[in-house]
Amino acid sequence: MFDPRDGYEAKAGLADRIAANYSAIEERVAAAGGRGRTRIVAVTKTHPAEVVWAALTAGLGDFGENYADELIAKAEALSGAELRWHMIGHIQSRTIKRLAPHVAVWHSVSRDKEMDILARLEVSARLLVQVDYTGAEGRNGVAPDRVPALVDHGRRLGLDVAGLMVVTPLIEAPGRARIFAATRELGESLGLGEFSMGMTDDFEWAVREGSTMVRIGRAIFGDRPAAQPAEAR
Repeated sequence: MFDPRDGYEAKAGLADRIAANYSAIEERVAAAGGRGRTRIVAVTKTHPAEVVWAALTAGLGDFGENYADELIAKAEALSGAELRWHMIGHIQSRTIKRLAPHVAVWHSVSRDKEMDILARLEVSARLLVQVDYTGAEGRNGVAPDRVPALVDHGRRLGLDVAGLMVVTPLIEAPGRARIFAATRELGESLGLGEFSMGMTDDFEWAVREGSTMVRIGRAIFGDRPAAQPAEAR
């Protein structure tokens, strides 16, 4: 289990750097119109538990992970710490039961089956439906015209379907802004109020279009360490 007392001075220096980066992101979010509305979710994908601990001591409280095993390992290593875990990556049905005790917000729900499992587990976590505008094979998410049915399914199961999430394709910023705006308009038409939109390279555009959660990794923590082997996730 991770011991936060190990290497205290090094972690304190890391916490200072993270705090400075986080403050800069907060200022940019505020300048884009998100003060008091947009939460920053710090993406710790491939960063070790020590980095999460340093971020906690720097004042961060929301952390996003892409891989189930990585989230679970860090949650167990930091058991008892005051933080909220966000599952932002592709959800595999076989991992939901193991993730459920740790996850406060599921950002990437895209199938009835996932909602059925979450309902059977009686989770109190918030759910966001991931929207995909590309129609490209292999991308996670549901087409916009299928979102209302999926939202309705979750509501009928008694789940807290709170909003929508989107990962834009790699296009110029104005095109991404249009996708952010379309996602917000779709969600509002369904009575939803949470919008997980925007990452390091485009979060200001997302905030201007109504994002309530931005997922920021590199701008807070720097470049990620090399990815772990798949079997270690």
